[in-house]
Amino acid sequence: MPSMITISATAVPAHLRGALTRWLLEVTPDLYVGTVSARVRDELWASVAACTGDGMSVLVYPSDNEQGFELRTAGSRRRRPVDFDGLTMVSFEAARKETANPI
Repeated sequence: MPSMITISATAVPAHLRGALTRWLLEVTPDLYVGTVSARVRDELWASVAACTGDGMSVLVYPSDNEQGFELRTAGSRRRRPVDFDGLTMVSFEAARKETANPI
């Protein structure tokens, strides 16, 4: 049964953005929404995860859990979904600081 999904794809290659618009509507730059089957969702996400590289992508889709949705992420990111007693929370990674090595 088809369900609504949302994909946010930031700083990804143009060919990936074009591929997403074949299945989903780009409602704002880098934000895609649509209704697809679970199989299409999984295939789209496999493509997104493979092409994200240094960008960041997030998939949100309905699920039969307490929150009513699940998250998947790909790419280099500071936010990471973490399971906390059955609830998905978002963990923030500290920004990396470059330090000069004294000689």
